[in-house]
Amino acid sequence: MRRGKAQSNRARTAGWTAALILGCAVLSCPVSALATETGLDPLIAGAGSLLDPRTPQADPTALPQYSLKAADVSGNTPAKSSSLFEAIPAATQTLVARAADTEKDKSAVSGQETTDDGQEVSAPAVEEETPAPESAEKPAPEPEEESSTLVMADVNQTLNVRVEPDPSAEKIGVLYKDCGGTILERRNGWTKLQSGDLVGWASDDYLLFGKQAEALAADVGNLIARIGTDSLRVRKEASKDSGIYGLVKTGETYEVVKRDDGSGFVCIDYKGKEGYVSSDFVKVDFKIDTGETLEAINKREKAEAEKKAKLVANQGAVAANTDEVKLLAALIQCEAGNQPYEGKLGVAAVVMNRVRSGAYPNSIYSVIYASGQFGPAATGQVASAYVGEIAIGQSCYTAAQAAINGETTVGGACHFRRAGSHEGVVIGNHVFW
Repeated sequence: MRRGKAQSNRARTAGWTAALILGCAVLSCPVSALATETGLDPLIAGAGSLLDPRTPQADPTALPQYSLKAADVSGNTPAKSSSLFEAIPAATQTLVARAADTEKDKSAVSGQETTDDGQEVSAPAVEEETPAPESAEKPAPEPEEESSTLVMADVNQTLNVRVEPDPSAEKIGVLYKDCGGTILERRNGWTKLQSGDLVGWASDDYLLFGKQAEALAADVGNLIARIGTDSLRVRKEASKDSGIYGLVKTGETYEVVKRDDGSGFVCIDYKGKEGYVSSDFVKVDFKIDTGETLEAINKREKAEAEKKAKLVANQGAVAANTDEVKLLAALIQCEAGNQPYEGKLGVAAVVMNRVRSGAYPNSIYSVIYASGQFGPAATGQVASAYVGEIAIGQSCYTAAQAAINGETTVGGACHFRRAGSHEGVVIGNHVFW
């Protein structure tokens, strides 16, 4: 009786151990861990011998038989007597479940998921934020800094620049429309800026900053290339193999026709031609108008007044008859009939300055009809106006008589042509020198 009961206990224990090992194999759980937790250490060696094919096995009829049955298609659970885990002690079942949870946690920590076919796939990492205590106050956002130091005047005429950031402070200069400068400091709605030689404070209400300032500068300013090395070649094309127009030197500036488009060259206006210089040796920047100090304004206005005085200084009357007045008026009509009175007087003054000069003929007729001097005279337009085929405006007569009397708006200038083709005094569409 005792012997049969002992055999029964040994068989039951062996069954539990076999089930334990099988569960560990399924869940990839170390057997030693389960053995330690369940107190089955003494049985592990015996279980190993049960599974070792080299070890003689006991009569299979002495061991209880267990089978795994899946749930039926209706979802019902198989009978208790046929369940494998029904034969495992409760403590062992708990530990197996705990091992399964541990494996699940490891999978979550590693950021891996498992597909239906058992292959691991990467799962998106999840970053957790630790919420701040409800009592904690959020720090106030810091003011954004302007990415550019450029500042532009946003006025139609002039903007006063003062010695201090105060509307009652002393005025030291002005910014004109479309003038710009560099930000030095900002304080309480005022900006300290430098624009040319002018350094002072201006109200933010009349200034543009950041992208708005850059957009205006791009619209009204010119791109200038400043040369950064001596003897830089100016090429005819954007290629190192191209021909050479000439050389430019350090510090020289040229108007940019086109920025570097990836060729490594900047296109500049070189003596009226499009030349190319290596972008590695030039600095391209906006050239914008700058403000003036009051001292500079006073000096400029004084110089302009003196220049104007010389331009309009009487050159001395020249004796002329009625026919010469009419001939001069006819030339004025043909050369400057659509120009302001100052321009008409300027054309007449050029003729009379030549008459007074020893380098030209000394009569109005001879100066007007000198070879290659006045186009309308050579084409016959002046003659047509003189005989009445082209109407002569009264302002042309007035300008002709004034110039004969010595008046001028261009000083002693003896030449004129269309504006933009020469340096000199510009009046209307003409430049005089």
